Amino acid sequence: MTSAFSEDREGVRGRGWRRGAGGQWAGVGADRGRLVWAGVCWGEAGGDSSATRSDSEPTDGMANIASQRIQREFQEVVKSDEVAKSLIAIELVNNSLLELRGRITGPPDTPYDGGVFHLEIKVPETYPFNPPKVRFVTKIWHPNISSVTGAICLDILKDQWAAAMTIRTVLLSLQALLAAAEADDPQDAVVAKQYKENPELFRQTARHWTYIYAFGRQCSASAPFEEFDRKIRRLQEVMRIDEHKALVALSSNNWELERATQALLP
Repeated sequence: MTSAFSEDREGVRGRGWRRGAGGQWAGVGADRGRLVWAGVCWGEAGGDSSATRSDSEPTDGMANIASQRIQREFQEVVKSDEVAKSLIAIELVNNSLLELRGRITGPPDTPYDGGVFHLEIKVPETYPFNPPKVRFVTKIWHPNISSVTGAICLDILKDQWAAAMTIRTVLLSLQALLAAAEADDPQDAVVAKQYKENPELFRQTARHWTYIYAFGRQCSASAPFEEFDRKIRRLQEVMRIDEHKALVALSSNNWELERATQALLP
């Protein structure tokens, strides 16, 4: 498979749009190698950042436009020395330009640091006028990502998409989302509640999920999770359930074994 990697975050200033309180557009920018919110921004090359076509019907011509656009974006990522420095990646699935597999590495100073997160990316035939459909394949504990389905709550994947944006923009914006959750606009209400009410327990839980699913337990960080793992094994024994179901029940009930047990009862 052809793949491309990226760590460099330069070149995304003015992309990853969000509408500020004053109705102005703000985008993900780069500041000394870190993603930050840039100032007021407008579309690229004078384009209109609100140019979406949510009501457009796909045609053969549109499908060709989508394929040509993705091919250009893919080659840009593959050939870019700046992009090739990082562990953000895209690759084709079944040689289809409309079905991609993405990968991002958890940003530093977050519970996701160093973890590898895989993404399913489906590009509509109306691309770039409509956003790609993206979900996390790797399980993750995050307020804006469903712990069950991997569905993502991110404005640029919905009504704030602009035709000037690219798949690279999406990957970098998702990496930024891991570093700056928006618990007031959650995809997973249970995770958001823990994030707001018990941030330290949220951090430990998110790190544990990263250890299990994004590292595959293949790291030296197992020691801090011995108590969590003990409770998971105990709940498995009592309820005769698999590890993931026990993990979800405990994570959703602040690691209180009795509450998690009651939640699993019919």
